[in-house]
Amino acid sequence: MRCQWAERSDAERIYHDTEWGVPVHDDRGLFEGLALRGSQAGLAWRTVLAKRQSYRAAFHDFDIVRVAAMSDAEIAAVLHDRGVIRHRLKIESIRSNARASLRVIDDEGSLSAYLWSFIDDEAKSNAWRDAAHVPMRSPVSDRMSASLRKRGFRFAGTAICYTVMQSVGMVNDHVVDCHRYR
Repeated sequence: MRCQWAERSDAERIYHDTEWGVPVHDDRGLFEGLALRGSQAGLAWRTVLAKRQSYRAAFHDFDIVRVAAMSDAEIAAVLHDRGVIRHRLKIESIRSNARASLRVIDDEGSLSAYLWSFIDDEAKSNAWRDAAHVPMRSPVSDRMSASLRKRGFRFAGTAICYTVMQSVGMVNDHVVDCHRYR
């Protein structure tokens, strides 16, 4: 058995079975998680997941330095790319979040050290028996969101932060009957 949300498409099953909840500690992977989950705001994850390769192409495989240096003309070109969600504020936020990430890296040593510090570098494992009990936010995601926003991040609300925490393995929210729980 797998988590119910992952049964809607082959792409979601593969993502669930191979990536979701696996700890990510590299800055590029964490930045990708922030960018894609921010792009998801108001949409189904499968919508963004289907466009992930286009996002990687448009945003230099989420190389933080290269994304931060993108020109207005490059951002305008991304806005015309049918392979991504063409929402101006979401697209522009990826560049501005890359710039904010560089400031975090300068201040904290790495994006990873900063994000994982919210959970004292130790992933939390929940024990949900029913997917309906999995929260959309937590006190930790509230603190993370407030800190990110104070540092200039956009599309970094508490629900987005919580989905990032789930996807990058900071919190294990696989239901206990899921084959990926352990």
